[in-house]
Amino acid sequence: MDTRYLDSFLQVAELGSTAAAARKLNLTPTAVAQRIKALENELGQPILTRAGRRMQLTGAGQALLEPARELLARAGELRAIAALDSVVGELRIGCITTALSYLVPNVLANLIQNYAHLHPHLEPAFSTELYQKVVSGQIDIALLVKPQFELPKEFTWQPVSDEPFVVLAPRELANVDPHELLATQPFIRYHRSSWGGVMAAKYLLQAGIQPHERFEIDALDAIAAMVRGNLGVSLVPRWRPLHAGLDELAQIPLPAPGLSRPIGLLWKRNTAKARLIDVLRHELALQMQSV
Repeated sequence: MDTRYLDSFLQVAELGSTAAAARKLNLTPTAVAQRIKALENELGQPILTRAGRRMQLTGAGQALLEPARELLARAGELRAIAALDSVVGELRIGCITTALSYLVPNVLANLIQNYAHLHPHLEPAFSTELYQKVVSGQIDIALLVKPQFELPKEFTWQPVSDEPFVVLAPRELANVDPHELLATQPFIRYHRSSWGGVMAAKYLLQAGIQPHERFEIDALDAIAAMVRGNLGVSLVPRWRPLHAGLDELAQIPLPAPGLSRPIGLLWKRNTAKARLIDVLRHELALQMQSV
């Protein structure tokens, strides 16, 4: 059974579209459809069926899903083992969206330029989703917010940076006490579906502040846009935005000892991708020295 066909099947199953899978795999939709058909012929039954504009798993496809993921993961490990200490193979990297603008682009560019046989794949997502993907083996390493619970012993955590939380407010409120702003101004909450949002919520609770909540938003750039539109204030980590224009806003530090969002790398300790991960860590360390 050709593992490339299994990979095409998994992409269609996860993305729900032959066209979307083709774009991700850099193939034509026809080529992806032919791979699925060949796989179905080999198995002797359909594994995907069309439902409106989306492709859905059949019963056989659902049963094949997890074994296919496991087989592809083992195949990747075998290739890495065969390469020994060489920087060869695919490295699946997860990354929180707030790090995409200032850390990841140069790191990826250097990996591609310096290691011809290393093939990095990037998956942006929230920290909660990235953690689950590292645990399940869907990605090899993730740059994410540190989980607010004790990590299992089979994982390694490497700190990268700490982003201090600030009160984000219109510039004319720059000289007002940050706790007073949080208690009296309309509040735009950093969504509690994110670990950073959970940290902000705990801080408010411990400080005895009950904000007048107006919105709850999971995108930091969108929060900054709301604050810039005089819709309220927010408690967020100081990040480097893509388009938010933070220079137009007040970023007021919290009273000591404050609060910070720890960013770092998470990966499984005993992995066949250790050499590739070491290369990524090295490039990321170099990038951190220049930011």
